[in-house]
Amino acid sequence: MAKKSADIDASYSAKIRGIKIFRTIICVLLCIMSILPFYIMIINATLDSDTIKAGLHLLPKSNAFSQLSTNFKNLNAKASGVGTSVWGAMLHSAIISVPVTLLQVYISTLTAYGLTVYNFKLKNAAHSFIMAIMMIPAQVSIIGFMQFMIKIGLYDSYWPLIIPAAAAPSTYFFMKQYMQTGFSVEIVEAARIDGSGEFSTFNKIALPLMKPAMATQAIFAFIGSWNNLYTPSMMLTDTAKKTLPMFIMALRSEQFRSDYGIIYLGLCLTVLPIFIVYFALSKYIIAGVALGGVKE
Repeated sequence: MAKKSADIDASYSAKIRGIKIFRTIICVLLCIMSILPFYIMIINATLDSDTIKAGLHLLPKSNAFSQLSTNFKNLNAKASGVGTSVWGAMLHSAIISVPVTLLQVYISTLTAYGLTVYNFKLKNAAHSFIMAIMMIPAQVSIIGFMQFMIKIGLYDSYWPLIIPAAAAPSTYFFMKQYMQTGFSVEIVEAARIDGSGEFSTFNKIALPLMKPAMATQAIFAFIGSWNNLYTPSMMLTDTAKKTLPMFIMALRSEQFRSDYGIIYLGLCLTVLPIFIVYFALSKYIIAGVALGGVKE
């Protein structure tokens, strides 16, 4: 009987080990599939156009750094045909993305806080209205929005790309889900008893408690704004105001399409700030997503 029980335990342990090995292999393969495109992009940024056309290269050449320098010089040289330099395009994207990230996260958190902590007659209707806005594609309203910006004199400026982005229903929804699972309303009530004002309670007590969710949404907001091509293409006509995605799109035109080295280098410069923001805030993303995606 004891021998049979030991055999069962050994069989079960072997089965568990097999499952763990299988999961590990799957995770490794998924990691490779996720990293490989970025790795190839970086390698191609260090190659000349003819080498890239010759086929796939997984290892850098001996002259990788010198070719990278050459590609960068060519990128700056051809920027005159785009209308702005690559550094200027990065600056324009930062001017838009940083305020959008700060406003979007703060206002969405404030809205979620208000609809969670306070009780009023139209509370559910306000939530439903915000959710309904989330279902409307941006392409549906872009023409009317563009005409409105022309009438008030804000067309061909960065304001139409910053102010409307502060109202983000998806960010509000995530923050509200997070507050329903990882935020205690009793803390707010205790602060009120101690004489804390409403905005002071939100800024000094609520915001620090929601830091993981805010960091998670800051990553998504920054990536969405930094990579946004559609709205800036509709709102900006001055070539000197082009954002980085518009700059990269111009490099893919017939004028520059044959020089793949500078295109890949431009793509590397595009994703570099995203990597920096992600790694700076990544320690919060697991906790933020875990609590934001669960509802009691």
